[in-house]
Amino acid sequence: MDLTAGHVWVMVSAALVLLMTPGLAFFYGGMTRAKAALNMMMMSFIAVGLVGIVWVLWGYSMTGGDGVAQLFGNPFSSFGLEGLIGTEDMIGAGYGVTFAIITVALISGAIADRAKFGAWSLFVPIWVTAVYCPLAFMVWGGGLLSAEGAIGSTVGEAIDFAGGTVVHISAGVAALVLAIILGKRQGFGKDPAHRPHNVPLVMLGAALLWFGWFGFNGGAASTAEEAGLIWVNTMAAPAAAMVGWLVLERFRDGRPTSLGAASGIVAGLVAITPACASVSPIGAVGLGLVSGAVCALAVGLKYKLGFDDSLDVVAVHLVAGTLGTIAIGFIALPVDGEGGGLFYGGGSGQLVAQIVSVLVAVTLSAVMTAVIGLAIHKTIGFRVTADNEVSGVDLSEHAETAYEFGGLGVGGQFHPFHATAKVSVADPGQQKVTS
Repeated sequence: MDLTAGHVWVMVSAALVLLMTPGLAFFYGGMTRAKAALNMMMMSFIAVGLVGIVWVLWGYSMTGGDGVAQLFGNPFSSFGLEGLIGTEDMIGAGYGVTFAIITVALISGAIADRAKFGAWSLFVPIWVTAVYCPLAFMVWGGGLLSAEGAIGSTVGEAIDFAGGTVVHISAGVAALVLAIILGKRQGFGKDPAHRPHNVPLVMLGAALLWFGWFGFNGGAASTAEEAGLIWVNTMAAPAAAMVGWLVLERFRDGRPTSLGAASGIVAGLVAITPACASVSPIGAVGLGLVSGAVCALAVGLKYKLGFDDSLDVVAVHLVAGTLGTIAIGFIALPVDGEGGGLFYGGGSGQLVAQIVSVLVAVTLSAVMTAVIGLAIHKTIGFRVTADNEVSGVDLSEHAETAYEFGGLGVGGQFHPFHATAKVSVADPGQQKVTS
């Protein structure tokens, strides 16, 4: 078969989505403390390695093909992707793995500063297998929530174009569960050192995420008209969400912040993900404004409710993902004059289908994440020791640090981890740093 423009677009989109995971690493890495930056970034990078292997072996097979009780595909139907060699389906397999990678990487932000890297590396392949793949099958692969599935045929098929339920709600719920299992960081809500250590890195990460999101949402576009709508909506919603977040900050806190701008962009991207091909540009702007303001308010819930979602995965991905998914029931455009959301006279059917899909995603992710997380926590342990948390997980888990300030100047005393660094200059030709 000849390589078509459509094939090339999907491959380019896959590359864009893959770039989002390093972008997420920058985004999360800048939001942590300096002594945990590398560990935070490594949690995203190891997801690329582990999920890439799982996807080739059995992950792709579990998201499509012959289903098992409409819950997941047969893991051995295309084991090792052997059956795809020589077919164009290999392009789709390559595109699909990038979604699985970033979904599990998103979860890591909730347990920053305190998770064992080995425990996380065990969690990643198990969670992708037990949560992401089944949910992707249920929504996109002909499972329970599809038009032919037991739930979809009863309450109607939910609309989730690019991953409101499959990616963001599942990751947001998993983040909440793991944050509860691991417990709060030392000094949570009190220690000012928990502030982001590198906001420019956060903004760079947000820029890469926004750039890659055009492939995330647009890669599955089937027509030029649909692709155009998706592109504009993927621009409009995060733009409006950024404004919504900053306006709320201005009135609530007196100042708009760079961190708020970056977070607002991501909130808008999350909200438009399920709805990108189903709402008008005006609807995208409205959805963005609402999601930006609501997510900015939701950030404070962790302090009121007492769970330590370190980098606000719950407030952004769970909240915005739920908003975007349910909003489809109100603002979805009619298709060929039929259906649509409540605001377009489409009735309540689509809204019911959207709500049910959210409940299924929440339930599956919550139950399975709790089982996986508790099993790891009670066996090998998911959290580092108190001493290692104080010294920094970069040192305890990787024996390295993101920044080296000890040798910046003779006699310098500055050290980012509150240790004393001294420079010995007994021999003018040799500079030795001791701690």
